[in-house]
Amino acid sequence: MTHGLPLQDGEQVLLIDQRGKRHLIFLRKSETFHSDRGWIPHDNVIGQVEGTWIRSSLGLRYLALRPTLGEFVLEMPRGAQVIYPKDLAMILFWADVFPGARVLEAGTGSGALTLALLRAVGTDGRVITYEQRDEFARRALANIHMRLGQVNNLTVRLRPVEDGLPEEEPVDRVLFDLPEPWKLTSLVASVLRPGGIFMCYVPTIIQSHELSETLHREREWALVETFETLMRPWNIEGQSVRPFHRMVAHTGFITLARRVVPAEGAAPPRLGQAESGE
Repeated sequence: MTHGLPLQDGEQVLLIDQRGKRHLIFLRKSETFHSDRGWIPHDNVIGQVEGTWIRSSLGLRYLALRPTLGEFVLEMPRGAQVIYPKDLAMILFWADVFPGARVLEAGTGSGALTLALLRAVGTDGRVITYEQRDEFARRALANIHMRLGQVNNLTVRLRPVEDGLPEEEPVDRVLFDLPEPWKLTSLVASVLRPGGIFMCYVPTIIQSHELSETLHREREWALVETFETLMRPWNIEGQSVRPFHRMVAHTGFITLARRVVPAEGAAPPRLGQAESGE
């Protein structure tokens, strides 16, 4: 990324009209952006400072900005449903993905979580991602290269994660976007270092319940918790202060657990007891 520099040929830009409609485009010399509000030559955008207003052929204004990662995720091509930015933000923080971490992901999908993980671990970290479907992996890699260019700290494995886990070196974090993660908890425990965090993202509470029950039964896990993220925007304009009529409510459930060293006869602590002070 070229933050602080003028918008350049070959990079992404988000053109936002005064209605708030967004267009994610690649700047290319001599090409033209067309919409119902007129056309804009890319040459009129290239060389401008980020945050500049650009006039279309009809005299209507567009704001030119580099897309944030969240904006890119919502606008990028999809081969599978993406994890929404509101959940990506919570996952990165609650799974405590840190610079230099070694992270194993399963269920690459369109690459939204992979992108977020690559940025969080930095150049000293590594992301290992498993995806069984070749077309999804290709789309995810295209999105990753579109956003980050060539990356040297990503390993893509085109195989079921259950086949590859026994061969992996120890990792700091394991993140799954899979339909039946409870079938893999023992394998995960064998590759996730003690103190590491296991995170699963599933769409239904039935899946979350099955996963939580499994994690509570196994002595390698403690501090199991499940939550969802609800994000409600507000309209604040003059005397009108009200929540938006539409909100991004339920998208998925996030379940977290800490990998611990099993102890004979000791029941792992539960989060609810610690929080209530009992």
